[in-house]
Amino acid sequence: MATLRTRESVTPAFATGDSELGGLAVAAAGDVVIGVSFGNRSVQAAETALRRKLDQYWPLPSDAAQASDDDFDLAEEVLDLLQRFAAGEPVDLKKVPIAVDHLSPFQQKVVKACRAIKRGATLSYGEVAAQAGSSGAARAVGSVMRSNRTPLIVPCHRVVAAGGRIGGFSAPDGLVMKRRLLELEADVQFR
Repeated sequence: MATLRTRESVTPAFATGDSELGGLAVAAAGDVVIGVSFGNRSVQAAETALRRKLDQYWPLPSDAAQASDDDFDLAEEVLDLLQRFAAGEPVDLKKVPIAVDHLSPFQQKVVKACRAIKRGATLSYGEVAAQAGSSGAARAVGSVMRSNRTPLIVPCHRVVAAGGRIGGFSAPDGLVMKRRLLELEADVQFR
């Protein structure tokens, strides 16, 4: 995971497109992905949702530098990977660099544990908490998953409630989308 050091002075690069999971948008800045929006009714809705999310934590001064060609290339590359993922291809998203500088050390451990969950597998919130070194912090893991800025790359849909229950999901279409993602990856039905 990369650390973004100059976010206040860099304008994000955006890439958008359609997918089997609805409209997708990816934002990159400083050579890392800073946000993803998926499951939207259109490409425009995906970009609007992502820009709204970024506005909450990405203050830009009026003299911010334009997005770099490298950031545009990264956003396009990740968009392609996510479109292929949405089509059911077993693409590897673990190497996609993401911003983590806004996360506490515990939150970074949660993200790392979540990114290590293999396609088609799940872990409970408690299991992720234990892997992050805080076995009693299942609710805190839920909070990290709920505020995940790079869903699919950080596969929060693979984190489920105790006993195999599906748990919550804050993406568009909520639990319907979570079931769809889990079934896409595992080719099984979840309750």
